[in-house]
Amino acid sequence: VQLQASGGGSVQTGGSLRLSCAASGRTFSLYRMGWFRQAPGKEREFVAAINRAGGSTSYADSVKGRFTISRDNAKNTAYLQMNNLKPGDTAVYYCARDNSRSIILPTQARAYEDWGQGTLVTVSS
Repeated sequence: VQLQASGGGSVQTGGSLRLSCAASGRTFSLYRMGWFRQAPGKEREFVAAINRAGGSTSYADSVKGRFTISRDNAKNTAYLQMNNLKPGDTAVYYCARDNSRSIILPTQARAYEDWGQGTLVTVSS
């Protein structure tokens, strides 16, 4: 599966952005999906994940209540709606598909593969 993230940009504190993750192929609906981010000089960190049908989600504490992950299997696309953005949200955002057999939605990067190229989000104060 090839994944391409888009939708990043520069916003001020309190602004919103919606990231998209477009997947190639016909098997998108078979995979759980995740969003991660990596700020300069920091390790890649979990942001959100969603199950195959979209009915179950998981969020990092730092984004809970502000970010919403969703998916449209008919469009082979996952989304990350980001509201009330803060300077600490500045990072390159990546989407990836879950390749684990974890019963719960995995939050560790090693459970994911087919990482997209990332899209930069910059939040200014």
